[in-house]
Amino acid sequence: METNRQKKMGALLQADLVDILQGEVRKNGISNLIISVSKVSVTTDLSIAKVYLSVFPTDKAPELLKAIQSNAPLIKHDLSQRVKNQLRKVPNLVFYIDDSLDYIEKIDTALKGDENPIENRELLAHRKKK
Repeated sequence: METNRQKKMGALLQADLVDILQGEVRKNGISNLIISVSKVSVTTDLSIAKVYLSVFPTDKAPELLKAIQSNAPLIKHDLSQRVKNQLRKVPNLVFYIDDSLDYIEKIDTALKGDENPIENRELLAHRKKK
């Protein structure tokens, strides 16, 4: 259960991280790429912030995650310059890809009946015998 302080800190970090990441995309002239910060959860001791990123198109997500992770100290520095009046110490940033939209899309197609495992047995996961 997140405390109010954790929620407020997560919301503050999320808003500033969106500005930083989208600003870098615009500054570098990268087209056809959308990065959004879907959630930021902060640990109870406020030392680590888990940042969940949604990337469109999703095929660029792994290479973008590697680039962001390698530039995490620079992102933390930019973030600290933005929140220096609100926070005493900026938490360490750990980035993850948020694949919940893909999961929701799979559920939607399954519910619509486009992929019926009764009619097409190939869709079922086969059990491996040991």
